[in-house]
Amino acid sequence: MEYRRLGKAGVQVSALSFGSWVTFGNQVDSKVAKECMYHAYDNGINFFDNAEVYAHGKSEEVMGKILSEAGWSRDTFLVSSKVF
Repeated sequence: MEYRRLGKAGVQVSALSFGSWVTFGNQVDSKVAKECMYHAYDNGINFFDNAEVYAHGKSEEVMGKILSEAGWSRDTFLVSSKVF
């Protein structure tokens, strides 16, 4: 995986991010969402993107639960969330 600096802070993030716009909520159940996130992380993706409007907030809940249960060291991934 290729990594890039994010802003002036120098945080290294994967060139590809894992977004949850159409993957979480009613379209994909939590089990599949977890499998997708684990697959992304296992293949070098460390940047997870979300927004409060995705699936009316359900997307953030699903992603947060998966991340809290994953057991990944907190300094190995970055989460962004947008507010509209």
